[in-house]
Amino acid sequence: MRIVIALGGNALLQRGQPMTADNQRANIRVAAESIAAIAAGNEIVVAHGNGPQVGLLALQSAAYHDLGHGVAPYPLDVLGAQTEAMIGYVIEQELGNVLPSDQSLATLLTMIEVDRNDPAFEHPTKPIGPVYDRDTAERLKAASGWTIAPDGDQFRRVVASPKPKRIFEIRPIRSLVEQGTIVICAGGGGIPTMYDEHGDLRGVEAVIDKDLASALLAEQLDADLLVIATDVDGVYTGWGTPEQHRLGRVTPDELAGLDLPAGSMGPKVHAACDFARHTGNEAVIGSLGDIAGIVAGNAGTRVRAAPR
Repeated sequence: MRIVIALGGNALLQRGQPMTADNQRANIRVAAESIAAIAAGNEIVVAHGNGPQVGLLALQSAAYHDLGHGVAPYPLDVLGAQTEAMIGYVIEQELGNVLPSDQSLATLLTMIEVDRNDPAFEHPTKPIGPVYDRDTAERLKAASGWTIAPDGDQFRRVVASPKPKRIFEIRPIRSLVEQGTIVICAGGGGIPTMYDEHGDLRGVEAVIDKDLASALLAEQLDADLLVIATDVDGVYTGWGTPEQHRLGRVTPDELAGLDLPAGSMGPKVHAACDFARHTGNEAVIGSLGDIAGIVAGNAGTRVRAAPR
């Protein structure tokens, strides 16, 4: 079975944890063990988030500029490429530590095209970077021109999140998968790029949603299963109330009426529904620790389009 696994941010960093390399490696080690449990006999592609990591690099880049070195802060597409390689390196290493020594692994920097007229550029919604208290957030907003939005009782920077249109490296990804390589790609939703008015390909100051990019990746790879791994065991109605209920097997139409947070479960459900509708195959939203159960068919919220 060909499986695309989209690792949520909790696979890299638990909420509230310091963003140290050691903490991220420890979390990735847990994710690697879960993936290794289902690797035998399957073709695996791994995508992952990168919001906190991009945010940290952006702060470091801005600090270097503020010290008077005359170097403008690096744009988000360049920081996205840096984090794809950095996180892919650690995922590769930790997978290599728990898989047979002859298992081949590869990380591919992945450019994804977006539409320069996408309305998302007028309404930034994608959170990146660490959380801040109100005073710090307002100070950063004034100094950097950022758009800031609430995140629980804290605040985070938000940027445009245009829809992914095309994965430029889909052919080498497919070729590697067909040869038995576990591929880590489309990190952080891929590097956002678009064609300018002259027809030249350029990077974009934006972040593509990781789950939507993973759904497109799974569709274009003809994957049998899309696994969206997060820190809860599925999609709930009435979340946080005494009536909360986890959904088991559902169709995209049954999920359409749910009011889900745009910054967390909403994009995951959207991505799962897109994949299920476009392919007729199954997408599952569930816990990172339940990947073996998800692949076995007995865990997570399982989304499949109703047969015609």
